[in-house]
Amino acid sequence: MYALMKSKFNTFIGGIHPKEDGKILTSEIKEICAPIPKKVSLFMNQHIGAPAIPIVKKGDHVKVGQLIGEAHGFISSNVHASVSGKVVDVLPYPHPVTGIKSQAVVIENSGEEEWAETTNVVQNIENVTPEEIKQRVFSAGIVGLGGATFPTHVKLAPPKDKSIDTIVMNGAECEPYLTCDHYVMRNNANEVLEGLRLVMKCIGCKKAHIGIEANKQDVYHIFKNSLAEDHSIKIGLLEVKYPQGAEHQLIKALLNREFKPTQLPMEVGVVVINVATALAIYNAVKFNRPLIERVVTITGNGVNKPQNMLVRIGTPVRDLLEIAEPSDDINKIIFGGPMMGIAQGNIDAAVTVKGTGGILVLKNQPQYNSHACIRCGRCVSSCPYGLNPSELSIIGESKDISLALENHVLECKECGCCSYICPAKRPIVHHIKFTKTLIAKQKAKK
Repeated sequence: MYALMKSKFNTFIGGIHPKEDGKILTSEIKEICAPIPKKVSLFMNQHIGAPAIPIVKKGDHVKVGQLIGEAHGFISSNVHASVSGKVVDVLPYPHPVTGIKSQAVVIENSGEEEWAETTNVVQNIENVTPEEIKQRVFSAGIVGLGGATFPTHVKLAPPKDKSIDTIVMNGAECEPYLTCDHYVMRNNANEVLEGLRLVMKCIGCKKAHIGIEANKQDVYHIFKNSLAEDHSIKIGLLEVKYPQGAEHQLIKALLNREFKPTQLPMEVGVVVINVATALAIYNAVKFNRPLIERVVTITGNGVNKPQNMLVRIGTPVRDLLEIAEPSDDINKIIFGGPMMGIAQGNIDAAVTVKGTGGILVLKNQPQYNSHACIRCGRCVSSCPYGLNPSELSIIGESKDISLALENHVLECKECGCCSYICPAKRPIVHHIKFTKTLIAKQKAKK
């Protein structure tokens, strides 16, 4: 698969890193609390797995933190009201990530900011049990905030036949432009570490590793000083390279353990959590606070005031752009970062969801014409999973599902290194995603 490279910092074979990663735009700017929106749209599928089921109806009055969508099945997650007010709609809206119409609860803010009973209240966590931790995380609707949005309570309940010996906390934040995790680590270090310890207690692990890229020396030293007396948690400084924060690459760099691209980290005795997820876990267990807000990076050359904002889930993106003062000649807006983000076709319909770590606003972006593959092999060298992306893209164009499976198309994590490095400007990831869609349709028919 891939061997550990000889480097000053821990890393992996493959990957890329843009010469200008854009992080300087927001890395030193203090976070602001975005104004509480007048209206929020809260999707029932803000996570991997089965969508939540709405348990409120049009005309209902709800409070902040109130459960409005109930998890449906084991791999699912609760959804809570992020403002108090009146439910004005429960109907399908275009999802900003998938583009598919999905069930959403729309709440008109009354301005009362009234919290639901028993929520946002200090809890005694000194003797909290693993089962109580798991239950509070489930109740709070916490999902992976690094972008994957996998329901966190599922990670905290690994199968009994899987022995987990290490928790890895992901502080790499390798996606260009985004600094929301950097902000969380710098300003909430103690809470993040307490969240990590709660995860360790819940799963029964005696050790943990934190991975931080070398461009975040400030938080590396903050954590190192905080953990001077705690030898159960180690910190690894990682090479600045994308996708250093992906689970396979992170575990390889920190622990030198390998597992197949189609497998989960538990196969090598590891559970991975993001730093923002650890903070959400702490808030859920310590304060019984549901996941109703998160830090979002609003950045790019298309805004005059790039910054990190504490944002209520469901906030219209248009509201956030007004704070960041957009330019007149914007021609691209992306949910997430430039490598794995999703470009938005209608910004007026877009709202933040739990997985929204960034909104990248760009102007004067060139429009490229793609050409035939020139067989240079750059995509092969950059692929962190040892695949042949150029071949997969050509197979995708031919719609040959059998050949795509033979070439391990399902092992691709769609990190985008191949598309970025391609001199022919081929939309390689687009072709691979299309192939995966064809495979999924074929399976559904069978």
